[in-house]
Amino acid sequence: MATLRRSPVDAPDAHALLAEYFASRERGFAHQNVVYTTAFPDPSLFEPPAGVFLIVEDDSGAPVGCGGIRLIADGANGRRYEVKHLYLRPETRGRGWGRLLLDDLERRAVDFGAHELVLDTHHSLEAAARLYANSGFVEIPRYNDNPNASRWYGKDLVRDDRSRRGSGAAQTG
Repeated sequence: MATLRRSPVDAPDAHALLAEYFASRERGFAHQNVVYTTAFPDPSLFEPPAGVFLIVEDDSGAPVGCGGIRLIADGANGRRYEVKHLYLRPETRGRGWGRLLLDDLERRAVDFGAHELVLDTHHSLEAAARLYANSGFVEIPRYNDNPNASRWYGKDLVRDDRSRRGSGAAQTG
């Protein structure tokens, strides 16, 4: 069973996980003869209500993954947050912990007043693309200039919330 805890993005365990994530992307990009650009995030961008950064801990309490959201410029749907640095150590994948992390980040974005959640990724990250699709994200036009991204996804949280409330009312009414 995984647990999630809030952490400063520059805390030692968060920094170590981000370094692992960046190193894995550098290796993946090198295999494709592409240069990966590494940039450790500004900690202030992941402090509520501007954002949040979470650490995934395994059964023993060891940090095994991370991810965060940060406020970015409003989009067509209004207030928008971006998912960043979603990472799980390879030995922990396939347990549903990525979905747990993404769902919690989405809940926090809603709590911060987000109308839309967006993210960018690289086309070589097929498992990540499946996670995003299974979580209700759809491909959208490019919204940033991230040199490491080749796909952009979004989720309308207001529409999704209305759907949940509507279906809940039908079940209880």
